[in-house]
Amino acid sequence: MSQEELKAKIKAAAPAGRIPCAAAFKLAEQLGLSRQEMGELLNELKIKISQCQLGCF
Repeated sequence: MSQEELKAKIKAAAPAGRIPCAAAFKLAEQLGLSRQEMGELLNELKIKISQCQLGCF
């Protein structure tokens, strides 16, 4: 899957520019990404994490 396809799937999962932490983890697994890679893509796309499981966001 290309970077553009990954970004499109991530954007589709966060239409309001926010994604719950658990949903981001699940999406990373489905896309074959590490949590770190997912975090980097979310930062690049300026998508905020909500309902953080660690209470950080």
